[in-house]
Amino acid sequence: MSQYIQKLILEGEHQQQDFKFQVNDSKKIARTLVAFANTDGGKLLIGVKDNGVVAGIRTEEEYHMIEAAATMYCKPAIDFAHRHWNIEGKRLLEIDVPRALIKPCYAMNEPGKWMAYVRVGDQNILASTIMIKYWNRKNSHQGAMIKYSEKEHLLLEFLNQHPFITLNKYCRLANIPRYLAENTIVNLMIAGVVEMGQNEKYVWFRLSTNTDTPETW
Repeated sequence: MSQYIQKLILEGEHQQQDFKFQVNDSKKIARTLVAFANTDGGKLLIGVKDNGVVAGIRTEEEYHMIEAAATMYCKPAIDFAHRHWNIEGKRLLEIDVPRALIKPCYAMNEPGKWMAYVRVGDQNILASTIMIKYWNRKNSHQGAMIKYSEKEHLLLEFLNQHPFITLNKYCRLANIPRYLAENTIVNLMIAGVVEMGQNEKYVWFRLSTNTDTPETW
Protein backbone atom coordinates (compact mmCIF):
# COMPACT_ATOMS: atom_id res chain seq x y z
CA MET A 1 0.00 0.00 0.00
CA SER A 2 1.26 3.50 -0.78
CA GLN A 3 2.78 5.04 2.34
CA TYR A 4 0.95 8.27 1.56
CA ILE A 5 -2.47 6.57 1.48
CA GLN A 6 -1.62 4.40 4.47
CA LYS A 7 -0.76 7.47 6.51
CA LEU A 8 -4.06 9.12 5.59
CA ILE A 9 -6.09 6.04 6.50
CA LEU A 10 -4.30 5.68 9.82
CA GLU A 11 -5.39 9.23 10.68
CA GLY A 12 -9.01 8.09 10.46
CA GLU A 13 -11.91 10.43 9.85
CA HIS A 14 -11.57 13.90 11.30
CA GLN A 15 -12.37 17.53 10.58
CA GLN A 16 -10.39 17.56 7.35
CA GLN A 17 -10.89 13.98 6.21
CA ASP A 18 -13.81 11.68 5.44
CA PHE A 19 -14.02 8.11 4.15
CA LYS A 20 -16.71 6.91 1.77
CA PHE A 21 -17.22 3.27 0.82
CA GLN A 22 -19.05 4.47 -2.27
CA VAL A 23 -20.92 7.52 -3.54
CA ASN A 24 -24.49 6.91 -4.65
CA ASP A 25 -26.18 10.20 -3.74
CA SER A 26 -24.84 13.46 -5.16
CA LYS A 27 -27.05 15.61 -2.93
CA LYS A 28 -25.77 13.91 0.21
CA ILE A 29 -22.11 14.18 -0.77
CA ALA A 30 -22.65 17.88 -1.58
CA ARG A 31 -23.07 18.47 2.15
CA THR A 32 -19.58 17.13 2.79
CA LEU A 33 -18.10 19.26 0.01
CA VAL A 34 -19.61 22.50 1.34
CA ALA A 35 -18.82 21.57 4.96
CA PHE A 36 -15.14 21.23 4.01
CA ALA A 37 -15.24 24.44 1.98
CA ASN A 38 -16.92 26.38 4.80
CA THR A 39 -14.43 25.17 7.39
CA ASP A 40 -10.77 24.29 6.78
CA GLY A 41 -10.97 22.43 3.49
CA GLY A 42 -10.66 18.65 3.47
CA LYS A 43 -10.08 15.36 1.77
CA LEU A 44 -12.46 12.59 0.72
CA LEU A 45 -11.13 9.06 0.26
CA ILE A 46 -13.67 7.12 -1.77
CA GLY A 47 -13.40 3.35 -1.75
CA VAL A 48 -12.47 3.25 1.95
CA LYS A 49 -14.85 1.96 4.63
CA ASP A 50 -15.45 3.85 7.87
CA ASN A 51 -13.13 1.43 9.70
CA GLY A 52 -10.27 2.20 7.28
CA VAL A 53 -10.51 -0.99 5.21
CA VAL A 54 -9.75 -0.35 1.53
CA ALA A 55 -12.65 -1.78 -0.46
CA GLY A 56 -11.97 0.01 -3.73
CA ILE A 57 -14.36 1.47 -6.28
CA ARG A 58 -15.63 -0.39 -9.32
CA THR A 59 -16.38 2.27 -11.92
CA GLU A 60 -15.94 5.93 -12.84
CA GLU A 61 -19.43 6.55 -11.49
CA GLU A 62 -18.12 7.84 -8.16
CA TYR A 63 -16.18 10.62 -9.86
CA HIS A 64 -19.20 11.65 -11.92
CA MET A 65 -21.34 11.70 -8.76
CA ILE A 66 -18.79 14.00 -7.09
CA GLU A 67 -18.70 16.22 -10.16
CA ALA A 68 -22.50 16.43 -10.20
CA ALA A 69 -22.54 17.22 -6.48
CA ALA A 70 -19.97 20.00 -6.87
CA THR A 71 -21.58 21.66 -9.89
CA MET A 72 -25.32 20.97 -9.57
CA TYR A 73 -25.95 20.70 -5.84
CA CYS A 74 -23.45 23.20 -4.41
CA LYS A 75 -23.84 26.98 -4.57
CA PRO A 76 -21.48 28.37 -5.64
CA ALA A 77 -19.99 25.37 -7.44
CA ILE A 78 -17.21 23.74 -5.42
CA ASP A 79 -13.78 23.53 -7.01
CA PHE A 80 -11.92 20.30 -6.23
CA ALA A 81 -8.90 18.29 -7.26
CA HIS A 82 -8.92 14.53 -7.71
CA ARG A 83 -6.44 11.68 -7.99
CA HIS A 84 -6.88 7.98 -8.69
CA TRP A 85 -4.87 5.39 -6.80
CA ASN A 86 -4.36 1.68 -7.34
CA ILE A 87 -3.79 0.06 -3.97
CA GLU A 88 -3.08 -3.68 -4.07
CA GLY A 89 -5.31 -4.06 -7.12
CA LYS A 90 -8.09 -1.88 -5.71
CA ARG A 91 -8.94 1.53 -7.11
CA LEU A 92 -9.32 4.45 -4.74
CA LEU A 93 -10.40 8.02 -5.46
CA GLU A 94 -8.91 10.95 -3.55
CA ILE A 95 -10.85 14.24 -3.61
CA ASP A 96 -9.33 17.47 -2.26
CA VAL A 97 -11.62 20.40 -1.42
CA PRO A 98 -9.97 23.75 -0.66
CA ARG A 99 -11.21 26.15 1.98
CA ALA A 100 -13.56 28.66 0.35
CA LEU A 101 -12.33 32.23 0.09
CA ILE A 102 -15.89 33.54 0.13
CA LYS A 103 -18.44 31.94 2.44
CA PRO A 104 -21.01 30.59 2.91
CA CYS A 105 -21.23 27.74 0.43
CA TYR A 106 -24.61 26.00 0.27
CA ALA A 107 -25.77 22.48 -0.53
CA MET A 108 -29.22 21.70 -1.93
CA ASN A 109 -31.24 19.69 0.57
CA GLU A 110 -34.33 19.56 -1.59
CA PRO A 111 -35.47 21.48 -4.68
CA GLY A 112 -35.16 25.18 -3.98
CA LYS A 113 -33.83 24.72 -0.45
CA TRP A 114 -30.15 25.51 0.09
CA MET A 115 -28.42 24.97 3.44
CA ALA A 116 -24.93 25.84 4.69
CA TYR A 117 -22.89 23.21 6.54
CA VAL A 118 -19.68 23.27 8.54
CA ARG A 119 -17.34 20.46 9.52
CA VAL A 120 -17.01 19.76 13.23
CA GLY A 121 -14.84 16.79 14.09
CA ASP A 122 -15.91 14.04 11.69
CA GLN A 123 -19.46 15.38 11.29
CA ASN A 124 -21.16 17.75 8.85
CA ILE A 125 -23.58 19.99 10.74
CA LEU A 126 -25.78 22.92 9.79
CA ALA A 127 -24.08 26.28 10.11
CA SER A 128 -25.75 28.52 12.68
CA THR A 129 -27.67 31.57 11.54
CA ILE A 130 -25.22 33.80 13.39
CA MET A 131 -22.30 32.27 11.49
CA ILE A 132 -24.07 32.99 8.20
CA LYS A 133 -24.65 36.59 9.32
CA TYR A 134 -20.96 36.86 10.15
CA TRP A 135 -19.89 35.50 6.74
CA ASN A 136 -22.26 37.85 4.93
CA ARG A 137 -20.96 40.82 6.88
CA LYS A 138 -17.38 39.80 6.04
CA ASN A 139 -18.30 39.58 2.37
CA SER A 140 -19.76 43.09 2.43
CA HIS A 141 -16.41 44.45 3.69
CA GLN A 142 -18.24 46.53 6.26
CA GLY A 143 -16.29 47.21 9.38
CA ALA A 144 -17.78 46.93 12.83
CA MET A 145 -18.84 50.15 14.49
CA ILE A 146 -19.13 49.18 18.13
CA LYS A 147 -20.88 51.45 20.56
CA TYR A 148 -19.75 50.28 23.96
CA SER A 149 -23.12 50.21 25.65
CA GLU A 150 -24.48 48.18 28.52
CA LYS A 151 -25.17 45.14 26.32
CA GLU A 152 -21.52 44.94 25.18
CA HIS A 153 -20.29 45.58 28.71
CA LEU A 154 -22.39 42.75 30.12
CA LEU A 155 -21.19 40.29 27.50
CA LEU A 156 -17.49 41.07 27.84
CA GLU A 157 -17.66 41.20 31.61
CA PHE A 158 -19.31 37.76 31.65
CA LEU A 159 -16.68 36.32 29.26
CA ASN A 160 -13.88 37.71 31.39
CA GLN A 161 -15.18 35.54 34.21
CA HIS A 162 -16.49 32.52 32.28
CA PRO A 163 -15.06 30.45 29.40
CA PHE A 164 -18.09 30.84 27.11
CA ILE A 165 -21.69 31.93 26.77
CA THR A 166 -24.61 30.75 24.62
CA LEU A 167 -26.85 33.09 22.66
CA ASN A 168 -29.89 32.28 24.81
CA LYS A 169 -27.97 32.97 27.99
CA TYR A 170 -26.74 36.27 26.62
CA CYS A 171 -30.30 37.27 25.67
CA ARG A 172 -31.39 36.63 29.25
CA LEU A 173 -28.34 38.28 30.77
CA ALA A 174 -28.74 41.50 28.78
CA ASN A 175 -32.54 41.27 28.59
CA ILE A 176 -32.50 41.94 24.84
CA PRO A 177 -34.23 40.25 21.87
CA ARG A 178 -32.42 37.58 19.89
CA TYR A 179 -31.81 39.68 16.77
CA LEU A 180 -30.12 42.40 18.84
CA ALA A 181 -27.98 39.84 20.67
CA GLU A 182 -26.93 38.32 17.33
CA ASN A 183 -26.03 41.71 15.86
CA THR A 184 -23.98 42.61 18.92
CA ILE A 185 -22.04 39.36 18.80
CA VAL A 186 -21.47 39.61 15.03
CA ASN A 187 -20.03 43.11 15.51
CA LEU A 188 -17.64 41.79 18.15
CA MET A 189 -16.69 38.85 15.93
CA ILE A 190 -15.94 41.21 13.01
CA ALA A 191 -13.79 43.29 15.37
CA GLY A 192 -11.91 40.16 16.46
CA VAL A 193 -12.96 40.44 20.09
CA VAL A 194 -15.23 37.39 20.23
CA GLU A 195 -15.11 34.05 18.39
CA MET A 196 -17.63 31.27 17.92
CA GLY A 197 -17.58 27.54 18.52
CA GLN A 198 -20.15 24.96 17.50
CA ASN A 199 -20.93 21.26 17.83
CA GLU A 200 -23.95 19.13 16.95
CA LYS A 201 -26.05 20.52 19.82
CA TYR A 202 -24.68 23.88 20.88
CA VAL A 203 -23.31 27.18 19.61
CA TRP A 204 -21.22 29.20 22.02
CA PHE A 205 -19.09 32.33 22.10
CA ARG A 206 -15.87 33.18 23.90
CA LEU A 207 -13.20 35.85 23.94
CA SER A 208 -11.01 35.53 20.87
CA THR A 209 -7.85 33.53 21.47
CA ASN A 210 -6.15 34.97 18.39
CA THR A 211 -6.88 38.58 17.51
CA ASP A 212 -5.19 38.11 14.13
CA THR A 213 -7.64 35.36 13.15
CA PRO A 214 -11.01 35.91 14.81
CA GLU A 215 -12.78 33.41 12.57
CA THR A 216 -12.75 29.89 14.01
CA TRP A 217 -14.00 28.19 10.83
